[in-house]
Amino acid sequence: MQKVLDMEKLIQLADGKQFRILKEILSIMNEADVAAFLQELSLEQMTLVFRTLPKELAAEVFANLEVDEQQHIINQITDREINNIIEELYVDDAVDMLEELPATLVRRILQNASPDTRNLINQFLNYPDNSAGSIMTAEYVGLKKDMTVEQAFAYIRKHGVDKETIYTCYVMDGKRTLEGVVTVKDLLMNPYEACLGDIMDRNVIKAVTTEDQEAVAERFLKYDLLSLPVVDSENRLVGIVTVDDIVDVMEEEATEDFEKMAAMHPSEKPYLKTSVFELAKNRIMWLLILMVSSMVTGGILARYEAAFAVLPLLVTFIPMLTDTGGNAGSQSSTLIIRGMAVNEIQPRDGFKVLWKELRVGLMVGAVLGAANFIQLILRYPGQWMVCLTVVLSLLVTVVLAKTIGGLLPIAARSLKLDPAIMAAPLITTIVDAISLVVYFQLAVKLLHLS
Repeated sequence: MQKVLDMEKLIQLADGKQFRILKEILSIMNEADVAAFLQELSLEQMTLVFRTLPKELAAEVFANLEVDEQQHIINQITDREINNIIEELYVDDAVDMLEELPATLVRRILQNASPDTRNLINQFLNYPDNSAGSIMTAEYVGLKKDMTVEQAFAYIRKHGVDKETIYTCYVMDGKRTLEGVVTVKDLLMNPYEACLGDIMDRNVIKAVTTEDQEAVAERFLKYDLLSLPVVDSENRLVGIVTVDDIVDVMEEEATEDFEKMAAMHPSEKPYLKTSVFELAKNRIMWLLILMVSSMVTGGILARYEAAFAVLPLLVTFIPMLTDTGGNAGSQSSTLIIRGMAVNEIQPRDGFKVLWKELRVGLMVGAVLGAANFIQLILRYPGQWMVCLTVVLSLLVTVVLAKTIGGLLPIAARSLKLDPAIMAAPLITTIVDAISLVVYFQLAVKLLHLS
């Protein structure tokens, strides 16, 4: 409640143009909270309030704004203010911003950056999209292996203020080749005269600039890292990836997977800021594919039309079979996709998954079949063979659905595709077709239909 009241008070101050009081309050707030407040204002108010912020806070707040808000502010402020922002921003934040802005604004920003900053940003912009190089930062503490602990502390005190992290320091030789890593704890626990080359950890976990960001995220999860050094093809240290950047990557990758699992083309914009046309475009292709593939189900029904013309009762069980099969397959595919996303399951585990899902399918199918048999006998007394046909079809459908749902994501990964595409909508379409074939084949054999 206090937070809501504070936000209302800040908005009242902005409406009343009491910028001096507002500046005093905002200057002691967290930059993320200041950005959230600015986003509650109109674009005109946002720019006015933003220009009152202290230089360092302004850069940090700017990094937390949406791209269209950043674009509006850049269009309204002076070249000197742009210079202040770009020089105060961490390089990775500046690169993220420039990748989203129109070319005209990018040129203006780079023209107002210092030569060193401009060269660094241009270097980062040349790395492939979604690579380790594109998300790394150059603000790290790099030490020489012939330094003593005392010299290392002196270097950190002098240069560490603008670095993203000083807890983990990276040790290089004279050619900037990455040799090892030391933490501030290592430095504190050793005498001043100790040489870094003697106390550093030479077993360095690292990434190459061209590696995919998803692989980098997996390394963070596996080794519980706070930062990861990034080297070029010659093992020279060029930057680091920090955990705050990896959290953004994980959110981005998870969002992309969710959208693919819901049969949509991934969108990089928030829902409320995506146009109706773009939302429709992202959805319609998969819907067309699924619609066309669903025609297979119609073809199967047409083929067995004579069978359910003889015994119309068979038709009433089709929704139950297809829905149960689709749900069973979706359960398996969701678990396997999640397991592959967190690196618990590899394509080589295909036979283990097959064996496990077969057993799960048999157990689940037996329970569902028994429950169904009881209610069918009560509803249709005397129709023993019909009930048996439905129950056997359900058992086979569940086993097949579990198996297919478990194996298709693994097959996608083996073919270098994203396993998320083998999610509920596609699995349901495939299982529907298979369950109908199984159902009518059993009906023809057991009920002696022609």
